[in-house]
Amino acid sequence: MNWFGFGFDGFGQIRPADVSGQVLCKVNTPVLISDVCRSNCRVRVRASWSSRADVHHADCCSGVCVSGFASGSSEEVGRGILPQSQGCTDALISERYLTLNFTDRVECWEIQCPQHKLVWKREQDNTGHAAALPLVSGGYIMPKPPFFRPLCSKLCALSLALGSEHAVLLTSDGTVYSWGSGSHGQLGHGALTSQEEPQVLEALWGVPIRAVSAGNWHSASVSAGGDLYMWGWNESGQLGLPSRGLEEEKRRGKSSGNTGQPVNEDGKKEADVFISIQAFPALVDVPNVSEISRISCGSRHTAAVSGTGDLYTWGWGHYGQLGHGTENSTDEPTLVDYFPSHRMCVKDVICGLWNTFVSAVPKEQPPSRLE
Repeated sequence: MNWFGFGFDGFGQIRPADVSGQVLCKVNTPVLISDVCRSNCRVRVRASWSSRADVHHADCCSGVCVSGFASGSSEEVGRGILPQSQGCTDALISERYLTLNFTDRVECWEIQCPQHKLVWKREQDNTGHAAALPLVSGGYIMPKPPFFRPLCSKLCALSLALGSEHAVLLTSDGTVYSWGSGSHGQLGHGALTSQEEPQVLEALWGVPIRAVSAGNWHSASVSAGGDLYMWGWNESGQLGLPSRGLEEEKRRGKSSGNTGQPVNEDGKKEADVFISIQAFPALVDVPNVSEISRISCGSRHTAAVSGTGDLYTWGWGHYGQLGHGTENSTDEPTLVDYFPSHRMCVKDVICGLWNTFVSAVPKEQPPSRLE
């Protein structure tokens, strides 16, 4: 399986610097991440704003490779597996810390220093605990101290997505909970207030959910039937709903002197409906897609994989993180042409804050007909 990256690359977290030491700040179209492509290795990519962590799983060993700004300077760090990560099962990376999950413990290492330093460790019993980070036995891990936060075992947590100031939890029975800051409607409870404790998302009550994701100030979920629901801030169209900011940009960019509201066939002005904040989950339509299989939220952009293996992106595109070959933003879910044009099927997508990482495999060739 190959991994591709596009978007913000200011620290070489997508591809290494050239012989002159230069890195391209923006990557507008998917590029193959060559150092991830290793035989007999299963790789899971994790991303922060300035760094990328590759979790390698092989029959003989496992560990983490880190790329980007993770050593206290803008120089690219080594691509080898970190010694302290040998044997880990999962990892998370933030601007300052690398969290490593082992079968018997979880560790946080400070990576923005010349020598990586162990700053926190917790012994744990992972018996029967198969959830991915940031969930750990008895609670979850935050990217800053205090690292461990307890979580009620009665919630039966299946997965947890952390935004910049909020959290979205999926339980084993398909129920969604959220808590933290609600200033941009990212909790989905219909108000802009914060919640200190997990609160069930009543608007999705009775809708079995199979995946959740959280951006900086927006959230997303995918139902068992493949429907996409989104809520929170829509300043850059990251919800896939009409954005006033983007519409105003389009109008300013037009050479025509008519900057007023569009008119219909009767000559009357149309009443545009724009969404700045969506405080309740909204069903989002992705054109020509009947089912969503994967969803990931960046800072102000979103990426989704369809049931047929196509990638769609929308939201803020200033660094090329939408993969459409431009730096334009859009509030309409748009197909990333690169993968179907190269006959590739997308299997997974992980959004960094300002970039996107995609795993894909060649599409199976249809059997030829015998004459």
